[in-house]
Amino acid sequence: MKTANSSSFPDADTATVAPASVSPAESSAASAASAATHARGGLSATLAAWRDRLLLQEDLNFLLTNRVPRIALTRLMGWFSKIRSPLLARLSIGTWRLITDLDLSDARRQHFASLHDCFTRELVPGARVFDADPAVIASPCDAIVGACGSLEGLGALQAKGSPYSMVELLGSEALAERYRDGMYVTLRLTSAMYHRFHAPDRGRLRHVTYISGDAWNVNPIALKRVERLFCRNERAVLQTELEGGHQVTLVAVAAILVASVRLHALDVLMHLRYRGPNEMPCDASFERGDELGWFEHGSTIIVLAPRGFELCDGIVTGARLRAGMRLMKRPA
Repeated sequence: MKTANSSSFPDADTATVAPASVSPAESSAASAASAATHARGGLSATLAAWRDRLLLQEDLNFLLTNRVPRIALTRLMGWFSKIRSPLLARLSIGTWRLITDLDLSDARRQHFASLHDCFTRELVPGARVFDADPAVIASPCDAIVGACGSLEGLGALQAKGSPYSMVELLGSEALAERYRDGMYVTLRLTSAMYHRFHAPDRGRLRHVTYISGDAWNVNPIALKRVERLFCRNERAVLQTELEGGHQVTLVAVAAILVASVRLHALDVLMHLRYRGPNEMPCDASFERGDELGWFEHGSTIIVLAPRGFELCDGIVTGARLRAGMRLMKRPA
């Protein structure tokens, strides 16, 4: 198995602790601390329940996350998230935790100078293990699986009954033809997830195309209501050639509050104000699991593979993945 990072940790099960006497005052303080912890836990559970109830109100959800000045809010979030103030970062992250399932237990750092630093956090060594089986390619990111399966000619689905065209998504008829009747998987990164993405296999990044666009939310509610949403949003098309000559393309799609993508292979930050170049040839090699880049907040990666690839077991809509898990089987 290959890891995005690797390290060793002490085995807590082998540690021994000498018994110690506890004074009445210490016992009372411990009880108070325990009660406070339970109170905080109860408050968090209550807020989470209200959050879930609100998010299930589709009309309200769509109104709050789409019928707003999307591009202006996205630029505002970009500015706000980069304010370097540890206190502001702690307050922002605390608020963020009230409305999401943010988990920083595997983050390399636990304290951040800005909200942006938390969005783009690195993980502790060994946090993501990449499946080493050469017969499969791995998931490039943590994600919830969206629409997936075989392309019908050059058509895919963003949601049931809501098709879109590979030609429009990729901005190139020639590139789209490579994937006629091929395989696709939609990988949605929520705002609370790890936002860096990695190489699904050994290979080379051959070309990047930047396509300017809007910043619609990419949650399931918006995907049901906004036609051809992925083709409307800002996106970067990453053409890769993997081991064995297989041409697999990753389409990194932006969304509201996240309209910037950084790639290690290019010294360019692609965002709403980016004005080109739009076509960027490159020839950067990578190994399976190497970090390719990151989103500034969280969004979607669409993985496209030629005809002959198959989905691995368990890759179905709604499945939760971590970077490195099995995603597609290579042609036999």
